[in-house]
Amino acid sequence: MQEPTDVKYYPSDEPVRLGLEHFNRGSYGLAQRYFKDAVEKSPKDVTAWIGLAASYDRIRRFDLADQAYAQAIRLGGETVQVLNDQGYSYMLRGNLSAARRKFEKAYTLDPGNPVIANNLELLNGSRRFIERPPNNQP
Repeated sequence: MQEPTDVKYYPSDEPVRLGLEHFNRGSYGLAQRYFKDAVEKSPKDVTAWIGLAASYDRIRRFDLADQAYAQAIRLGGETVQVLNDQGYSYMLRGNLSAARRKFEKAYTLDPGNPVIANNLELLNGSRRFIERPPNNQP
């Protein structure tokens, strides 16, 4: 049996707020720490899981990002934000086909979303930059 004194109170949004603040400043390692703290304190907080996944992407821990995205999907489903963020994750990895699939699925759900449209445009620019004719091999 749990005693009332065993229950700890955490200011609900403090770790997420700090995670977002550091993420927006480009301090992805610090953001990852705060989002990790947030999911440990509130394991059902979808926002914290998405923030953790995006932070892992930026520090190139794609294995951990995939796990965090999977948990966010288990809790909240394949939302536009998760699909868009997963697309960006795949783009960072250089997996442009997987990125396109995620962006297009997100775009289907929210065709007026300027962030998704921008990411598709960025992806198209990336694809043009790296495609080479087949006879242009070293």
